[in-house]
Amino acid sequence: MNANHHESSGLSRTQQITLRGPAELADALPFVLGFHPTDSVVLVALHGEHGRFGGRVRLGIPRSPREWASTADHLAECLVEGASKSGTRPDGIVVFLCQDPGAGETGRRVMERLRPFAQRLRTACGALDIPVYEALCISDGLYFSYCCPDARCCPPDGTPLALSGTSVMAAAAAYAGVQVRGSLRDMEGRFKPTGGPGEEEQRAALDATAASIVPRILEGAEGKGREEVRESTLRLAREVLRRFVNPKGEANPAGRTGNLTGLPGPTTTGRAVVGTVEGDAADDALVEAGEAAALILGLQDRVTRDRAAEWMEGWEGTVALRLWRVLARRCVAPYQEHAAAPLTLAGWVAWSTGDEPTARVALGLALDADPEYVFARLLHQACNEGLDPESLRSCLRTERDGRTASDRAAPATSRRLRARTARPQSSRRTLRKPGRQTGGGERRSAAGVRPGGPATGRPESGSPRHGGQRGTRSGR
Repeated sequence: MNANHHESSGLSRTQQITLRGPAELADALPFVLGFHPTDSVVLVALHGEHGRFGGRVRLGIPRSPREWASTADHLAECLVEGASKSGTRPDGIVVFLCQDPGAGETGRRVMERLRPFAQRLRTACGALDIPVYEALCISDGLYFSYCCPDARCCPPDGTPLALSGTSVMAAAAAYAGVQVRGSLRDMEGRFKPTGGPGEEEQRAALDATAASIVPRILEGAEGKGREEVRESTLRLAREVLRRFVNPKGEANPAGRTGNLTGLPGPTTTGRAVVGTVEGDAADDALVEAGEAAALILGLQDRVTRDRAAEWMEGWEGTVALRLWRVLARRCVAPYQEHAAAPLTLAGWVAWSTGDEPTARVALGLALDADPEYVFARLLHQACNEGLDPESLRSCLRTERDGRTASDRAAPATSRRLRARTARPQSSRRTLRKPGRQTGGGERRSAAGVRPGGPATGRPESGSPRHGGQRGTRSGR
């Protein structure tokens, strides 16, 4: 199991809500996480006399029971260690096991099958001197308690969950603007290949593009081929992003050219709603298979990926997140590992724009694709520790501004050099002392620009240095 492949966070909400009993705990879980966890084990820390919610960790339930003991120990240690870093050790823990029934299973059967795992989680927390106040299994629209022996409140056949939007937690979340983004399965599905008839076309495009790009990088002049691929990838990405802003190719009515990225400002178009299945399908239609392949392979370069990460906030971040979703969905077999780059970019943009649940899902999938992808691991850790993304945003802005200033200065310097190179030497001689060239001017001028001779290199000789006399316009 990947030691970094879990989610943890501290709650940022200050509104106080009192939860009474297992039913309200089960109902609160999606609002705590920002989505309905599927096939997940979740541990939530409790602090103080009244059991205030603190940090949490989430991990997919291991398929093999042989992994349950190590997973339980790992999760308990992660939760306690994370809480201790923030200065307060948990006083208690609540455990949730969430899994839908398999074929021929019932919710109660799932609960019984996971009971040894729940017991191992309780003993792992107890070994750290932290009690588990409640352990719940949520399956098939029911919740079951592993701790409560009272069949009147926690019957063996389970208790139905509250109707969506009817609990005190739902009302408080609506008031606070907290949004539940559907199930974890649905959120992950938006980043994964959808299958269908276009998958074979995309695979062929990836094969063809890889055969074209790799030789350009490896066989060209040192660094030249890589730089050409880098620039062409970023140029194509900007072109595609313009389609996401203006999918019908309409002129920008505001006439804006955007900021340093050169992208146009956002416009309103009659298209499918962003964030829905129809919206994702409309986004997919804006990117051809060959274009997606070129972008996916181009983003494997670290510098290219970091440049693309500069589209990170405001409307730029919104359209960039949609493009990174499209590219992640196009990483069909056997190119699944290539999805780490667009998934990490998606996670970064989501975190930068304040959507932490989506960020954790995207970064978790990036670590699924490539557990050693350093950028994803660092972002995942930073997001989980509740760090402010502004520090990274500031670094990227500084990098972008410095590069832009350098690019603007380069053409001016090039023009000055071309002007000096194109000017003939005879012109420099005749223009050196305007208005004073009379009589033997040609002889005096010729004597003053000797390229060699004994007197040329002697400062005390009084002869002009090569390239112009001291004090003249050309020798300044």
